[in-house]
Amino acid sequence: MSGNNYKSICFVAMPYGKKTDLATGTEIDFDKIYELAIKPAIEEAGLEPLRGDEELTGGIIHTTMFARLLLSEYVVADLTLSNPNVFYELGIRHAVKPFTTVPIYAKIHPLPFDVDMIRSIGYNLKNGILSKEAAENLKSELMKRIQQAINGPQANDSPLFELIPKFPAIKLPYEVTYSFRERVSHDKEFHERLDKAKLKPSNQERCVALLEIQEDLGDLKGTQASILLDLMLSFRSVEAWNKMTDLCEAFPDYLKNNIFVRQQWAFSLNRRNKPGDRDKAVSLLTEVMKEYGPDPETLGILGRIHKDRYREAKEKGSIIALAALDESISTYVEGFNSDPRDYYPGINAITLLIEKGDKEALKKAEQLAPLVSFAVARRGGASSNNYWDLATVLELNCISCDWVSAVNVLPKVLDKAKESWMLKSTSDNLRMLKQARICQGHNIEKLQEIIKEFEKCI
Repeated sequence: MSGNNYKSICFVAMPYGKKTDLATGTEIDFDKIYELAIKPAIEEAGLEPLRGDEELTGGIIHTTMFARLLLSEYVVADLTLSNPNVFYELGIRHAVKPFTTVPIYAKIHPLPFDVDMIRSIGYNLKNGILSKEAAENLKSELMKRIQQAINGPQANDSPLFELIPKFPAIKLPYEVTYSFRERVSHDKEFHERLDKAKLKPSNQERCVALLEIQEDLGDLKGTQASILLDLMLSFRSVEAWNKMTDLCEAFPDYLKNNIFVRQQWAFSLNRRNKPGDRDKAVSLLTEVMKEYGPDPETLGILGRIHKDRYREAKEKGSIIALAALDESISTYVEGFNSDPRDYYPGINAITLLIEKGDKEALKKAEQLAPLVSFAVARRGGASSNNYWDLATVLELNCISCDWVSAVNVLPKVLDKAKESWMLKSTSDNLRMLKQARICQGHNIEKLQEIIKEFEKCI
Protein backbone atom coordinates (compact mmCIF):
# COMPACT_ATOMS: atom_id res chain seq x y z
CA MET A 1 0.00 0.00 0.00
CA SER A 2 1.29 3.49 -0.84
CA GLY A 3 0.61 6.66 1.08
CA ASN A 4 -0.14 8.29 -2.28
CA ASN A 5 -3.49 6.50 -2.22
CA TYR A 6 -4.57 8.51 0.83
CA LYS A 7 -3.42 12.06 0.17
CA SER A 8 -5.35 14.85 1.83
CA ILE A 9 -8.12 16.12 -0.42
CA CYS A 10 -8.20 19.69 -1.68
CA PHE A 11 -11.74 20.37 -2.85
CA VAL A 12 -12.07 22.99 -5.60
CA ALA A 13 -15.20 25.15 -5.71
CA MET A 14 -15.34 26.94 -9.07
CA PRO A 15 -17.45 27.36 -12.21
CA TYR A 16 -17.16 24.55 -14.79
CA GLY A 17 -16.59 24.82 -18.52
CA LYS A 18 -16.85 28.13 -20.42
CA LYS A 19 -18.71 30.94 -18.69
CA THR A 20 -19.27 34.58 -19.68
CA ASP A 21 -18.51 37.43 -17.30
CA LEU A 22 -21.67 39.56 -17.46
CA ALA A 23 -19.84 42.77 -16.53
CA THR A 24 -17.32 42.62 -19.38
CA GLY A 25 -18.81 40.11 -21.82
CA THR A 26 -15.58 38.11 -21.66
CA GLU A 27 -15.81 34.34 -22.08
CA ILE A 28 -13.59 32.41 -19.64
CA ASP A 29 -12.64 28.76 -19.96
CA PHE A 30 -12.51 27.65 -16.28
CA ASP A 31 -11.65 24.07 -17.19
CA LYS A 32 -8.37 25.30 -18.69
CA ILE A 33 -7.61 27.41 -15.60
CA TYR A 34 -8.16 24.31 -13.51
CA GLU A 35 -6.00 22.08 -15.70
CA LEU A 36 -3.16 24.57 -16.30
CA ALA A 37 -2.78 26.08 -12.81
CA ILE A 38 -5.10 24.96 -10.01
CA LYS A 39 -4.80 21.20 -10.38
CA PRO A 40 -0.99 21.11 -10.82
CA ALA A 41 -0.52 23.51 -7.87
CA ILE A 42 -2.51 21.21 -5.61
CA GLU A 43 -0.70 18.10 -6.86
CA GLU A 44 2.75 19.64 -6.47
CA ALA A 45 1.83 20.62 -2.92
CA GLY A 46 1.29 16.90 -2.26
CA LEU A 47 -2.52 16.88 -2.14
CA GLU A 48 -5.29 15.28 -4.19
CA PRO A 49 -7.35 17.83 -6.18
CA LEU A 50 -11.07 17.24 -6.55
CA ARG A 51 -13.73 19.34 -8.28
CA GLY A 52 -17.40 18.75 -7.66
CA ASP A 53 -17.90 17.54 -11.25
CA GLU A 54 -15.20 14.90 -10.72
CA GLU A 55 -17.04 13.26 -7.81
CA LEU A 56 -17.74 9.64 -8.66
CA THR A 57 -20.11 8.76 -5.82
CA GLY A 58 -23.80 8.25 -6.45
CA GLY A 59 -26.73 9.72 -4.57
CA ILE A 60 -27.81 13.31 -4.05
CA ILE A 61 -25.10 15.71 -5.25
CA HIS A 62 -25.78 18.19 -2.42
CA THR A 63 -25.00 15.54 0.19
CA THR A 64 -21.59 14.96 -1.36
CA MET A 65 -20.96 18.70 -1.72
CA PHE A 66 -21.77 19.39 1.93
CA ALA A 67 -19.57 16.48 3.00
CA ARG A 68 -16.64 17.82 0.99
CA LEU A 69 -17.00 21.34 2.36
CA LEU A 70 -17.30 20.07 5.93
CA LEU A 71 -14.62 17.42 5.81
CA SER A 72 -12.06 18.19 3.09
CA GLU A 73 -8.77 19.16 4.66
CA TYR A 74 -8.25 22.00 2.17
CA VAL A 75 -10.47 24.02 -0.18
CA VAL A 76 -9.68 26.34 -3.11
CA ALA A 77 -12.52 28.63 -4.20
CA ASP A 78 -12.46 30.63 -7.48
CA LEU A 79 -14.54 33.78 -6.93
CA THR A 80 -14.04 35.26 -10.39
CA LEU A 81 -17.64 35.58 -11.59
CA SER A 82 -19.23 36.06 -8.17
CA ASN A 83 -20.90 32.75 -8.98
CA PRO A 84 -23.71 32.24 -6.42
CA ASN A 85 -22.94 28.52 -6.04
CA VAL A 86 -19.27 29.16 -5.33
CA PHE A 87 -20.05 31.96 -2.87
CA TYR A 88 -22.59 29.77 -1.10
CA GLU A 89 -20.00 27.01 -0.80
CA LEU A 90 -17.37 29.48 0.45
CA GLY A 91 -19.84 30.73 3.07
CA ILE A 92 -20.44 27.19 4.32
CA ARG A 93 -16.71 26.55 4.46
CA HIS A 94 -15.95 29.78 6.32
CA ALA A 95 -18.65 28.96 8.89
CA VAL A 96 -17.12 25.58 9.77
CA LYS A 97 -13.35 25.87 9.16
CA PRO A 98 -11.15 28.62 10.61
CA PHE A 99 -8.29 27.87 8.20
CA THR A 100 -7.07 25.86 5.14
CA THR A 101 -9.34 27.68 2.65
CA VAL A 102 -7.67 29.58 -0.23
CA PRO A 103 -9.79 31.96 -2.37
CA ILE A 104 -8.55 32.94 -5.85
CA TYR A 105 -10.00 35.27 -8.52
CA ALA A 106 -9.27 36.66 -11.96
CA LYS A 107 -8.39 40.37 -11.81
CA ILE A 108 -10.96 41.42 -14.38
CA HIS A 109 -12.86 43.47 -11.77
CA PRO A 110 -12.70 43.93 -7.97
CA LEU A 111 -14.10 41.37 -5.58
CA PRO A 112 -17.45 42.19 -3.90
CA PHE A 113 -17.11 44.25 -0.71
CA ASP A 114 -18.04 41.42 1.68
CA VAL A 115 -15.12 39.24 0.53
CA ASP A 116 -12.65 41.98 -0.37
CA MET A 117 -11.14 41.69 3.12
CA ILE A 118 -10.21 38.03 2.53
CA ARG A 119 -6.60 37.30 1.66
CA SER A 120 -7.10 36.04 -1.88
CA ILE A 121 -4.79 35.24 -4.79
CA GLY A 122 -5.45 37.28 -7.93
CA TYR A 123 -4.50 36.06 -11.40
CA ASN A 124 -4.37 37.77 -14.78
CA LEU A 125 -6.44 36.97 -17.86
CA LYS A 126 -6.00 38.46 -21.32
CA ASN A 127 -9.26 38.46 -23.27
CA GLY A 128 -10.44 35.68 -20.97
CA ILE A 129 -7.39 33.52 -21.62
CA LEU A 130 -4.88 32.40 -18.99
CA SER A 131 -1.45 32.79 -20.60
CA LYS A 132 1.39 30.36 -19.92
CA GLU A 133 3.14 32.96 -17.77
CA ALA A 134 -0.04 33.78 -15.82
CA ALA A 135 -0.70 30.05 -15.31
CA GLU A 136 2.80 29.57 -13.86
CA ASN A 137 2.36 32.56 -11.55
CA LEU A 138 -1.01 31.34 -10.31
CA LYS A 139 0.31 27.82 -9.82
CA SER A 140 3.33 29.08 -7.88
CA GLU A 141 1.34 31.40 -5.59
CA LEU A 142 -1.38 28.85 -4.96
CA MET A 143 1.14 26.12 -4.18
CA LYS A 144 2.88 28.40 -1.65
CA ARG A 145 -0.38 29.18 0.14
CA ILE A 146 -1.36 25.51 0.29
CA GLN A 147 2.07 24.50 1.60
CA GLN A 148 1.81 27.18 4.29
CA ALA A 149 -1.53 25.72 5.34
CA ILE A 150 -0.07 22.19 5.37
CA ASN A 151 3.08 22.95 7.32
CA GLY A 152 1.64 25.51 9.70
CA PRO A 153 1.52 27.29 11.97
CA GLN A 154 -2.21 27.54 11.52
CA ALA A 155 -3.58 30.95 10.59
CA ASN A 156 -7.26 31.88 10.37
CA ASP A 157 -8.45 32.61 6.84
CA SER A 158 -12.16 32.68 7.65
CA PRO A 159 -13.36 36.24 8.40
CA LEU A 160 -15.89 34.86 10.88
CA PHE A 161 -13.19 33.25 13.00
CA GLU A 162 -10.80 36.15 12.44
CA LEU A 163 -13.15 39.01 13.31
CA ILE A 164 -15.55 37.47 15.84
CA PRO A 165 -13.91 36.42 19.13
CA LYS A 166 -14.70 32.82 20.09
CA PHE A 167 -16.87 32.23 17.03
CA PRO A 168 -18.39 28.77 17.65
CA ALA A 169 -17.25 26.28 15.04
CA ILE A 170 -19.58 23.43 14.18
CA LYS A 171 -18.56 20.39 16.22
CA LEU A 172 -19.42 17.30 14.21
CA PRO A 173 -19.26 14.11 16.30
CA TYR A 174 -16.86 11.51 14.95
CA GLU A 175 -19.80 9.18 14.24
CA VAL A 176 -21.36 11.81 11.94
CA THR A 177 -18.13 12.46 10.06
CA TYR A 178 -17.69 8.71 9.61
CA SER A 179 -21.21 8.44 8.15
CA PHE A 180 -20.46 11.26 5.71
CA ARG A 181 -17.16 9.72 4.69
CA GLU A 182 -18.78 6.39 3.92
CA ARG A 183 -20.64 8.18 1.11
CA VAL A 184 -17.75 10.15 -0.33
CA SER A 185 -14.42 8.42 0.33
CA HIS A 186 -12.69 5.48 -1.22
CA ASP A 187 -10.67 4.04 1.64
CA LYS A 188 -12.11 0.52 1.76
CA GLU A 189 -8.67 -1.02 1.26
CA PHE A 190 -7.28 0.96 4.20
CA HIS A 191 -10.10 -0.13 6.52
CA GLU A 192 -9.60 -3.74 5.50
CA ARG A 193 -5.92 -3.49 6.36
CA LEU A 194 -6.71 -1.94 9.74
CA ASP A 195 -9.21 -4.71 10.48
CA LYS A 196 -6.65 -7.33 9.52
CA ALA A 197 -4.05 -5.76 11.83
CA LYS A 198 -6.49 -5.78 14.74
CA LEU A 199 -7.11 -9.51 14.28
CA LYS A 200 -3.52 -10.38 15.29
CA PRO A 201 -3.26 -12.64 18.38
CA SER A 202 -1.90 -10.04 20.83
CA ASN A 203 -2.02 -6.29 21.31
CA GLN A 204 1.73 -6.14 20.78
CA GLU A 205 1.43 -7.82 17.36
CA ARG A 206 -1.53 -5.62 16.50
CA CYS A 207 0.48 -2.53 17.36
CA VAL A 208 3.39 -3.65 15.15
CA ALA A 209 1.00 -4.20 12.23
CA LEU A 210 -0.55 -0.76 12.75
CA LEU A 211 2.90 0.85 12.83
CA GLU A 212 3.65 -0.75 9.46
CA ILE A 213 0.49 0.83 8.09
CA GLN A 214 1.52 4.21 9.51
CA GLU A 215 4.98 3.95 7.93
CA ASP A 216 3.40 3.18 4.55
CA LEU A 217 1.41 6.42 4.73
CA GLY A 218 4.61 8.47 4.48
CA ASP A 219 4.21 12.17 5.25
CA LEU A 220 1.30 12.42 7.68
CA LYS A 221 0.80 16.13 6.98
CA GLY A 222 -0.33 15.28 3.46
CA THR A 223 -2.56 12.36 4.46
CA GLN A 224 -6.36 12.45 4.60
CA ALA A 225 -7.71 13.44 8.01
CA SER A 226 -10.18 10.54 7.94
CA ILE A 227 -7.32 8.07 7.47
CA LEU A 228 -5.35 9.59 10.36
CA LEU A 229 -8.39 9.52 12.67
CA ASP A 230 -9.06 5.87 11.90
CA LEU A 231 -5.43 5.02 12.59
CA MET A 232 -5.56 6.96 15.88
CA LEU A 233 -8.65 5.04 17.00
CA SER A 234 -7.05 1.75 15.94
CA PHE A 235 -4.10 2.43 18.24
CA ARG A 236 -6.65 3.17 20.97
CA SER A 237 -8.42 -0.13 20.34
CA VAL A 238 -5.20 -2.11 20.95
CA GLU A 239 -4.26 0.03 23.98
CA ALA A 240 -1.11 1.35 22.28
CA TRP A 241 -1.20 4.56 24.27
CA ASN A 242 2.38 5.57 23.47
CA LYS A 243 1.87 5.20 19.72
CA MET A 244 -1.52 6.87 19.85
CA THR A 245 0.00 9.85 21.66
CA ASP A 246 2.93 10.04 19.23
CA LEU A 247 0.52 9.98 16.30
CA CYS A 248 -1.55 12.85 17.70
CA GLU A 249 1.61 14.89 18.20
CA ALA A 250 2.57 14.28 14.55
CA PHE A 251 -0.78 15.47 13.17
CA PRO A 252 -0.85 18.64 11.04
CA ASP A 253 -1.89 21.77 12.92
CA TYR A 254 -5.43 21.91 11.53
CA LEU A 255 -6.11 18.40 12.81
CA LYS A 256 -4.44 18.97 16.18
CA ASN A 257 -6.95 21.77 16.68
CA ASN A 258 -9.92 19.45 16.12
CA ILE A 259 -11.95 19.06 19.33
CA PHE A 260 -12.32 15.28 18.94
CA VAL A 261 -8.56 14.89 18.40
CA ARG A 262 -7.76 16.99 21.46
CA GLN A 263 -10.12 14.91 23.59
CA GLN A 264 -8.62 11.63 22.37
CA TRP A 265 -5.10 13.00 22.70
CA ALA A 266 -5.80 13.83 26.35
CA PHE A 267 -7.35 10.37 26.78
CA SER A 268 -4.18 8.68 25.49
CA LEU A 269 -1.87 10.92 27.54
CA ASN A 270 -3.71 9.95 30.70
CA ARG A 271 -3.52 6.26 29.86
CA ARG A 272 0.18 6.46 28.94
CA ASN A 273 0.94 8.49 32.08
CA LYS A 274 4.57 9.39 31.54
CA PRO A 275 5.93 12.32 33.60
CA GLY A 276 4.04 15.45 32.58
CA ASP A 277 1.42 13.57 30.53
CA ARG A 278 -1.50 14.26 32.83
CA ASP A 279 -0.65 17.93 33.15
CA LYS A 280 -0.60 18.19 29.36
CA ALA A 281 -3.90 16.29 29.14
CA VAL A 282 -5.53 18.66 31.62
CA SER A 283 -4.20 21.62 29.62
CA LEU A 284 -5.65 20.25 26.36
CA LEU A 285 -9.07 19.71 27.91
CA THR A 286 -9.05 23.09 29.66
CA GLU A 287 -8.35 24.82 26.34
CA VAL A 288 -11.22 22.92 24.70
CA MET A 289 -13.62 24.15 27.39
CA LYS A 290 -12.33 27.72 27.10
CA GLU A 291 -13.11 27.65 23.40
CA TYR A 292 -16.32 25.62 23.33
CA GLY A 293 -17.66 25.60 26.88
CA PRO A 294 -18.22 22.58 29.15
CA ASP A 295 -19.53 19.34 27.66
CA PRO A 296 -19.95 15.78 28.97
CA GLU A 297 -17.19 14.23 26.82
CA THR A 298 -14.47 16.73 27.75
CA LEU A 299 -15.42 16.76 31.43
CA GLY A 300 -15.81 12.98 31.40
CA ILE A 301 -12.19 12.55 30.27
CA LEU A 302 -11.03 15.20 32.75
CA GLY A 303 -12.95 13.42 35.50
CA ARG A 304 -11.18 10.17 34.56
CA ILE A 305 -7.79 11.87 34.92
CA HIS A 306 -8.62 12.99 38.47
CA LYS A 307 -10.09 9.54 39.17
CA ASP A 308 -6.82 7.86 38.16
CA ARG A 309 -4.87 10.35 40.27
CA TYR A 310 -7.10 9.39 43.20
CA ARG A 311 -6.52 5.68 42.72
CA GLU A 312 -2.75 6.08 42.58
CA ALA A 313 -2.69 8.38 45.60
CA LYS A 314 -4.90 5.99 47.56
CA GLU A 315 -2.60 3.03 46.77
CA LYS A 316 0.37 5.03 48.06
CA GLY A 317 -1.55 6.15 51.16
CA SER A 318 -1.05 9.76 50.10
CA ILE A 319 -2.83 12.58 51.87
CA ILE A 320 -3.86 14.09 48.51
CA ALA A 321 -6.12 11.13 47.69
CA LEU A 322 -9.25 12.72 49.14
CA ALA A 323 -8.61 15.97 47.28
CA ALA A 324 -8.25 14.08 43.98
CA LEU A 325 -11.44 12.12 44.75
CA ASP A 326 -13.42 15.30 45.43
CA GLU A 327 -12.07 16.91 42.26
CA SER A 328 -13.05 13.89 40.20
CA ILE A 329 -16.56 13.84 41.66
CA SER A 330 -17.13 17.55 41.07
CA THR A 331 -15.82 17.25 37.49
CA TYR A 332 -18.07 14.31 36.67
CA VAL A 333 -21.08 16.06 38.23
CA GLU A 334 -20.33 19.19 36.21
CA GLY A 335 -20.10 17.03 33.08
CA PHE A 336 -23.47 15.44 33.77
CA ASN A 337 -25.09 18.80 34.56
CA SER A 338 -23.74 20.28 31.30
CA ASP A 339 -26.03 17.86 29.42
CA PRO A 340 -28.11 15.47 31.58
CA ARG A 341 -28.93 13.43 28.47
CA ASP A 342 -25.37 12.05 28.59
CA TYR A 343 -25.22 9.50 31.38
CA TYR A 344 -21.45 8.77 31.21
CA PRO A 345 -20.24 11.43 33.67
CA GLY A 346 -23.26 10.74 35.88
CA ILE A 347 -22.62 7.03 36.43
CA ASN A 348 -18.98 7.72 37.24
CA ALA A 349 -19.99 10.41 39.73
CA ILE A 350 -22.34 7.95 41.48
CA THR A 351 -19.63 5.28 41.76
CA LEU A 352 -17.15 7.74 43.25
CA LEU A 353 -19.72 9.17 45.65
CA ILE A 354 -20.35 5.64 46.93
CA GLU A 355 -16.57 5.18 47.14
CA LYS A 356 -16.34 8.32 49.30
CA GLY A 357 -19.05 6.82 51.46
CA ASP A 358 -19.94 9.58 53.92
CA LYS A 359 -23.57 10.47 54.61
CA GLU A 360 -23.62 13.50 52.32
CA ALA A 361 -21.92 11.65 49.45
CA LEU A 362 -24.31 8.69 49.66
CA LYS A 363 -27.29 11.06 49.68
CA LYS A 364 -25.98 12.78 46.56
CA ALA A 365 -25.47 9.39 44.86
CA GLU A 366 -29.06 8.46 45.71
CA GLN A 367 -30.28 11.71 44.13
CA LEU A 368 -28.25 11.22 40.96
CA ALA A 369 -29.19 7.57 40.36
CA PRO A 370 -32.74 8.12 38.98
CA LEU A 371 -31.50 10.94 36.72
CA VAL A 372 -28.79 8.74 35.24
CA SER A 373 -31.25 5.84 34.93
CA PHE A 374 -33.61 8.08 32.98
CA ALA A 375 -30.78 9.26 30.70
CA VAL A 376 -29.68 5.75 29.80
CA ALA A 377 -33.29 4.57 29.44
CA ARG A 378 -33.77 7.23 26.75
CA ARG A 379 -30.93 5.57 24.85
CA GLY A 380 -32.65 2.19 24.99
CA GLY A 381 -31.44 0.92 28.35
CA ALA A 382 -31.16 -2.84 28.49
CA SER A 383 -32.61 -3.06 24.97
CA SER A 384 -29.75 -1.04 23.47
CA ASN A 385 -27.00 -2.56 21.35
CA ASN A 386 -24.43 0.00 22.47
CA TYR A 387 -21.78 -1.26 24.91
CA TRP A 388 -21.70 1.85 27.11
CA ASP A 389 -25.50 1.97 27.38
CA LEU A 390 -25.56 -1.63 28.53
CA ALA A 391 -22.55 -1.27 30.84
CA THR A 392 -24.23 1.69 32.53
CA VAL A 393 -27.42 -0.32 33.03
CA LEU A 394 -25.33 -3.10 34.58
CA GLU A 395 -23.52 -0.69 36.91
CA LEU A 396 -26.83 0.89 38.00
CA ASN A 397 -28.26 -2.58 38.70
CA CYS A 398 -25.19 -3.45 40.81
CA ILE A 399 -25.44 -0.16 42.69
CA SER A 400 -29.12 -0.78 43.51
CA CYS A 401 -28.47 -4.51 44.22
CA ASP A 402 -30.96 -5.53 41.53
CA TRP A 403 -29.12 -8.78 40.84
CA VAL A 404 -31.82 -10.34 38.66
CA SER A 405 -31.62 -7.46 36.18
CA ALA A 406 -27.81 -7.37 36.46
CA VAL A 407 -27.48 -11.05 35.58
CA ASN A 408 -29.91 -10.65 32.68
CA VAL A 409 -28.01 -7.79 31.06
CA LEU A 410 -24.49 -9.15 31.78
CA PRO A 411 -24.22 -11.48 28.73
CA LYS A 412 -25.18 -8.66 26.40
CA VAL A 413 -22.61 -6.34 27.98
CA LEU A 414 -19.83 -8.87 27.48
CA ASP A 415 -20.94 -9.61 23.93
CA LYS A 416 -21.05 -5.96 22.80
CA ALA A 417 -17.56 -5.03 24.01
CA LYS A 418 -15.50 -4.39 20.87
CA GLU A 419 -12.23 -3.56 22.65
CA SER A 420 -10.66 -4.94 25.81
CA TRP A 421 -10.11 -1.52 27.40
CA MET A 422 -13.89 -1.08 27.49
CA LEU A 423 -14.29 -4.18 29.64
CA LYS A 424 -11.41 -3.04 31.85
CA SER A 425 -13.06 0.33 32.45
CA THR A 426 -16.34 -1.26 33.54
CA SER A 427 -14.55 -3.94 35.57
CA ASP A 428 -12.53 -1.26 37.41
CA ASN A 429 -15.74 0.56 38.33
CA LEU A 430 -17.29 -2.66 39.63
CA ARG A 431 -14.18 -3.43 41.69
CA MET A 432 -14.28 0.05 43.18
CA LEU A 433 -17.96 -0.49 44.02
CA LYS A 434 -17.08 -3.85 45.61
CA GLN A 435 -14.44 -2.33 47.91
CA ALA A 436 -16.81 0.45 48.92
CA ARG A 437 -19.58 -2.05 49.69
CA ILE A 438 -17.21 -4.17 51.77
CA CYS A 439 -16.32 -1.11 53.86
CA GLN A 440 -20.02 -0.34 54.26
CA GLY A 441 -20.81 -3.89 55.41
CA HIS A 442 -22.76 -5.05 52.32
CA ASN A 443 -22.87 -8.59 50.98
CA ILE A 444 -20.75 -8.58 47.81
CA GLU A 445 -21.16 -12.24 46.73
CA LYS A 446 -23.31 -11.48 43.64
CA LEU A 447 -21.13 -8.54 42.67
CA GLN A 448 -18.02 -10.71 42.88
CA GLU A 449 -19.60 -13.27 40.56
CA ILE A 450 -20.23 -10.58 37.96
CA ILE A 451 -16.65 -9.28 38.27
CA LYS A 452 -15.34 -12.83 37.68
CA GLU A 453 -17.25 -12.96 34.38
CA PHE A 454 -15.44 -9.80 33.27
CA GLU A 455 -12.09 -11.28 34.28
CA LYS A 456 -12.72 -14.26 32.00
CA CYS A 457 -13.16 -11.94 29.01
CA ILE A 458 -10.28 -9.53 29.60
